[in-house]
Amino acid sequence: MVEHLDLIEFGPTLLMNLFTLLVLYLILKKFFFEKVRAFMQAREQTIKDSFDNADHVNRLADEKLKEYNDLLLEIDAKGREVIKESKQRADARADEIIAEANRKASEILAQAEKEITRERLKAVDDMHEQIVSLALLAAERILEKELDKKSHEALIDGVIKQAGNTQWKH
Repeated sequence: MVEHLDLIEFGPTLLMNLFTLLVLYLILKKFFFEKVRAFMQAREQTIKDSFDNADHVNRLADEKLKEYNDLLLEIDAKGREVIKESKQRADARADEIIAEANRKASEILAQAEKEITRERLKAVDDMHEQIVSLALLAAERILEKELDKKSHEALIDGVIKQAGNTQWKH
């Protein structure tokens, strides 16, 4: 026959097991549980501090990012202003160069006009000299012919009348 064994027997062994379990619990509580609990609390505090520190670092990073973005916008605006001022200075300088070129061109034109006038006057003077030379040559040839006193006087009177009626044009 089979003996029936109970899983838990109430007796001195059970009491001894319970007493041993209680002593073991008290020893573990005194030496181990407090240390584990302190370690877990320290670990929990470290993790919490890490999260707080990460949040603080993220806030600082966001502030720095905003500062850098503002600085970039300011630099961009200054750059645009510098470019605008440079363009204005370049346009002003171009206007000065054009005005100087126009002034020099006007001077060159005025000098050219003076030169043309001078050359024209010189040409007129040269023409007068040639006409006088031709007139003298003609007069010499006429004088080479024998003229009587009447013809000679008529010729002189005609030249004087013609000279009086004609004006030189420049």
